[in-house]
Amino acid sequence: MAEEFKDPRNVPWHPRSATELAGHNTAESRLLQAAQTGKLHHAWLISGPRGIGKATLAYRFAKFLLQAPTAEKARKHSSLYVPPDSHVFRQISAGAHPDLLVIERGVDQRNKRLKTEIAVDDARWAQNFFGQTAATGGWRVAIVDPADDLNAASANALLKIIEEPPKQSIFLIVAHQPGRLLPTIRSRCLHLPLDSLSEDDTLRVLRAQGHEAVGPEEGAIREAAELSRGSPGRAMDLIGSRGAAAFGEFLKRSKLSPATAVEIAAAFSGRETAEDYFIFCELLVGWVAEQARAAGLQGHGEALARAHDDINASLRQADALNLDRRQTVTDALMRLEEALKAS
Repeated sequence: MAEEFKDPRNVPWHPRSATELAGHNTAESRLLQAAQTGKLHHAWLISGPRGIGKATLAYRFAKFLLQAPTAEKARKHSSLYVPPDSHVFRQISAGAHPDLLVIERGVDQRNKRLKTEIAVDDARWAQNFFGQTAATGGWRVAIVDPADDLNAASANALLKIIEEPPKQSIFLIVAHQPGRLLPTIRSRCLHLPLDSLSEDDTLRVLRAQGHEAVGPEEGAIREAAELSRGSPGRAMDLIGSRGAAAFGEFLKRSKLSPATAVEIAAAFSGRETAEDYFIFCELLVGWVAEQARAAGLQGHGEALARAHDDINASLRQADALNLDRRQTVTDALMRLEEALKAS
């Protein structure tokens, strides 16, 4: 019998199990105050860069509403904190609370992977969910995580419910790129944009997940926090990544010669994973974009802007056509060096 696919999202550090929220006090206060008024809007769009705690905030608010379902009870609290030993917290952490629906990509058991999109059937579950009476007599909460994964059909299915929400229902919609959502969905939501975290807050989240920035791993942890640009989720991907290590080597070089470019690109000789390559590409392209913006403000960013487009296209083409990654990275680094000299 074939082994059943294990959902990679079922990890101890999933946002549904988080006990703390770092760096988003203003957003938390806004949600708390809304709950305390007794006139809570039915749909919230929580946006910001990937991995900064948007889903953590959504689950935190869902726990709070299911723990303190009335304005009177909400006013007794000074934060959205719910004790991890509470019944509501344990149920949500286990993915078993009857009044919480999570709309996300389903599992394709046949092909042993996650589906690439949130299918229309996944979104239609919300119609049945909100058509029932709340099991605990309070709120019924749906978290869409992330809305970026909706396709046209599932987005429209979701819109129908958001347009005519049942009483005591709330949607918490997580989005990395809110501009890509249907305008009709955005217009029915209160927008709650979140900023990237500080490096200190990023380290705080990493420590909470068992990554201590002390001892032999201190340098790697701190480097990951710095490279993540305020995204603890991304930082966890970077820790131990060969791609992040190769990019770190790139940053140490004041000048790129053909020999140093080949040396850095040697990390992509076939032993790395696809994720390592994607991490390096993302870090490099992001760095070039920052340099191009900085140079542009000084009136001489054209060469770096063109290099950014060229490098981004070449790295993507190498992945799509399964070209030699080592040679592609070498060429990209030399193209960058050429642009740096021109600027």
